[in-house]
Amino acid sequence: MKFWTTAAAMMLATTAYADTCATGKTLTDGVLTVATGNPAYYPWVMDDAPESGKGFEAAVAYAVAAEMGFGADAVTWVRTSFDQAIQPGAKDFDINMQQFSITPEREEMVDFSVPYYTSAMAVLTTKSVVDGGAMAEVSSLKSLIWGADANTTAVPMLQDLIAPEKDPLLYDDNADVTAAMQAGQIDAALFDLPTALYLSAVVLNDGALLGQFPADRSENPDQFGMLMEEGSALKECVDAAITSLSESGKLAEIEAEWMQATTGVPLIK
Repeated sequence: MKFWTTAAAMMLATTAYADTCATGKTLTDGVLTVATGNPAYYPWVMDDAPESGKGFEAAVAYAVAAEMGFGADAVTWVRTSFDQAIQPGAKDFDINMQQFSITPEREEMVDFSVPYYTSAMAVLTTKSVVDGGAMAEVSSLKSLIWGADANTTAVPMLQDLIAPEKDPLLYDDNADVTAAMQAGQIDAALFDLPTALYLSAVVLNDGALLGQFPADRSENPDQFGMLMEEGSALKECVDAAITSLSESGKLAEIEAEWMQATTGVPLIK
């Protein structure tokens, strides 16, 4: 009986911390305001409807909210652009989830949670490039014409993983990158694997995935964190929630449910 009482006390203490950690630290008392992209894409958010809780980031957001004591009805969603969110200054959200890679440069302007996802990187191209002889080998990738969003970690990762013969062409956002690929201006681009799957299947005509680099292949694998205003008092609560979900296995369960379509893409040699 004594052991049960001790265990129960520990559970109550954990619950109490979850319920009180975020008190007074959110934009609106009793409400967690979560931002996503406009639009938000599969598999991160299903049908551009984050309030459904369907999709990897939508599901993680509600799981983190629950860990911090917010019921689903106490979560509200807003939309921001990627570039807008990573700029310094006051925010109209408590946390933002748009596959933000955690980098030292960005951490000078905003705060990030501990990582909730470590992504493999995939080579997005077109069937015509594959038919032209491109193969899932680094030696074959070096001669391709690459494009990249200048605001993301794609450029340094290109150098780290491939070191192409020509400097990549830089664009303002990923939509411009895919448009350039569709127009035949570039041959290939690096994206996190789930996004590359979506782009190849839905956005690009004759899109193709040439292969993937496992997350551990890079010296600095792409890790996604929840973005917050610099100096956010909520960070310790968010970190504790993600850590708890990771240790309990819940985060892995969510990843398995929504990211299982990322299997079957060949590894690049």
